[in-house]
Amino acid sequence: MREDNSIVSTPEAFLEALLDTDRLRARQVLEWASRPAGPEGALDSLMMPALERIGERWESGELALSQVYMSGRICEELIETLMPLRAGNGAAAEARVAIGVLEDRHALGKRIVLSVLRAGGIPVRDYGAGLSVGELVERTRADGIRVLLVSTLMLRSALRIKLLVAELGAAGLAVKVVVGGAPFVCDRRLAEKVGADAVGYSAHQAVEIVRRLLGDGR
Repeated sequence: MREDNSIVSTPEAFLEALLDTDRLRARQVLEWASRPAGPEGALDSLMMPALERIGERWESGELALSQVYMSGRICEELIETLMPLRAGNGAAAEARVAIGVLEDRHALGKRIVLSVLRAGGIPVRDYGAGLSVGELVERTRADGIRVLLVSTLMLRSALRIKLLVAELGAAGLAVKVVVGGAPFVCDRRLAEKVGADAVGYSAHQAVEIVRRLLGDGR
């Protein structure tokens, strides 16, 4: 194995380690990038681009589903290692912030944002993936959520956020909706079209956005 001074911290190097199922190498590349950029910066500059390329290559038939799955598992392990929770275990019960994936089952992007928020000291309820509009509205009502982060992978799911915003309003819930995911990166006007209060284009933006929306009364 090469020495640390030969490590190249690029999305290509991280991608290669993931596809080789080389956990140690992937961790070295990510940790090396974390030195100047911090964990959040490394996630944005290395992990997210690598995962996007894996998704593209899977859709084009270049990768097997097993490679996509293992890459996701390795990334989740690395997130747990590099982004330990600062909030206590009981903090999530008092959280007025929640995150979930609307309709889609792809939850890794949500997992990254969740880790970044918790590492930033913000307690967050994890609603999981594959949620319907009705489920998100009911859980938001029951938990008294003030900021709801919604992640989507497909455009059809992103467009459903417009209905979600309408249903939240009809239910009289004073909740701020923050959106993110591939459709909003591709179309920078989409968040406005679906009526979101804010949009994040990278994981590290989440902390700043949530703190701004919560204000001083967190």
